[in-house]
Amino acid sequence: MPNLSSQKIIQFLKFGVVGLLGLCWDTGTVYSLRPFVGLTIATIAAYFIAASINWLINRLWTFRNVGNQHHFVIQWLRFLAGNSLGFFLNRGCVFTLFHLSPVFKTYPVLALAAGAAAGMMANFHISRKLVFHPESARPERKTAEIVPFQPERAVVQNTVSSRTAVVNSRSKVG
Repeated sequence: MPNLSSQKIIQFLKFGVVGLLGLCWDTGTVYSLRPFVGLTIATIAAYFIAASINWLINRLWTFRNVGNQHHFVIQWLRFLAGNSLGFFLNRGCVFTLFHLSPVFKTYPVLALAAGAAAGMMANFHISRKLVFHPESARPERKTAEIVPFQPERAVVQNTVSSRTAVVNSRSKVG
């Protein structure tokens, strides 16, 4: 088994390959949807489509041996929520470039590539720590043992603890 640093490097490289594929899906979605819904809506929708495909490939390939203890829908939602910082870095960069120069509106792939680079490090670390983390080794907790009733171990009635002073008194009615 490789040590942690080489495993992290391999995961980062795989995450980068998946990110490049994600850039392709992102770009293809923007160019496909743009004529129908406009650049802004296409750019936002494309992020979620690309992020969802990236999550699936990262689950199946990059982090195949760790972090799949959650139900896949829960993990997908954790991926989207956890990578919201990457979303703001990515799409913040994209929309800033759209507003800075008409070249980026004409060729959105340039802005999308810059956005992908802006969010990649944050997304990798967040995905690794919060989404695809190995199940932590929990220390064994000692719990109370439930023992079935045993007549030979029946509790004696009217016993008093040595720490408790109890005075039995009869109350008189009336």
